[in-house]
Amino acid sequence: MKHFNVRVYGILIDKGNVLVSDEFIKGKLITKFPGGGLEFGEGTTDCVIREFMEELNLKIEVKEHFYTTDFFVTSAFNTNSQIISIYYLVKAVGPLSFKTSDKEFDFENKEGAQSLRWLPLKELQENNFTFIIDKRISEMLNETKL
Repeated sequence: MKHFNVRVYGILIDKGNVLVSDEFIKGKLITKFPGGGLEFGEGTTDCVIREFMEELNLKIEVKEHFYTTDFFVTSAFNTNSQIISIYYLVKAVGPLSFKTSDKEFDFENKEGAQSLRWLPLKELQENNFTFIIDKRISEMLNETKL
């Protein structure tokens, strides 16, 4: 059975840096923007707010819509699933007190592991990311003066 998988991500920029999430999912090392899956009955902005609270213990405000996938993408984990990703520019409400690292994949390789790090917005490149949609977002951020 083929189905859609809706993912919602936040682009958090602070002092010229953008936050990325390094994760270990289904045996793979992945770098992406923070966020995750839309739950049934949930709005997309509610989803990104929930994801930031769950993953970073950070309350955010959604500033504006940035991008929604406009091309066909198959899930990296399930070939019967089409991914639709929605990205929002977000702003922290309160201090940025979550732990970050200066090195990639700063964790033990076990399912669900995550570490966060800041990348200089001016130096952002496609190869910083794992998924094609995040690569597209990095291009768009380079084209946009934020």
